[in-house]
Order: sequence, then C-alpha cells, then structure tokens
Amino acid sequence: MYAVIKTGGKQYKVAAGEKIKVEAIAADVGQEIVIDQVLAVGNGAELKVGTPLVAGATVKATVVAHGKHDKVRIFKLRRRKHYKKSQGHRQQYTELAISAVNG
Repeated sequence: MYAVIKTGGKQYKVAAGEKIKVEAIAADVGQEIVIDQVLAVGNGAELKVGTPLVAGATVKATVVAHGKHDKVRIFKLRRRKHYKKSQGHRQQYTELAISAVNG
C-alpha cells in the first residue's frame, strides 16, 4: 500500500518502511506525527484519488533526524563590469520513517 502526501509545498510518494527527507517540520526527534494531507492512496491495481484530499486517509511517521542538505552555490557575474557575487544556501530538512499508511 502506498500514498501520495503533501508536506512543505511538495508531494511525495510513500509506503510503509520507507525513509524520506521533507522540508523542516517543528517536531522533536523520536516523536510520531500524523500527516493528514493525503492526495491519493493506492493498493496494487486500485487507486483512490482525492478531490483534493482523500477523506479519512492518514500516514503515520516518526521523526528520525533533522539536518541540512548539501550547499547550493549561487554565483552571479557580469562580464567586463567588475561585478561578481557569490552566495551559498543550505536548506533544512526533517528525515521521516513512514510506519503506516491508513486509508
């Protein structure tokens, strides 16, 4: 059984036993969270698609860790104008272990 969930403005296809990295969630490590924004639930050949959400469907997950992704380098240059600008960014994430898909 799998589900398509929405969190942090992005969509993820998840199944029980998987680990995923999502946008930072304000929760402690080891805490169990319930994600109720489920867009679709599938089991083999059958698929339930919500309009926009599937009623009564939830995904249970446990927070494994918090961290930062690799640095993204931003470099701007205007040739022949003596303009150079360098910047970096590390996006924060929360790693989740999916324990159950209900729906």
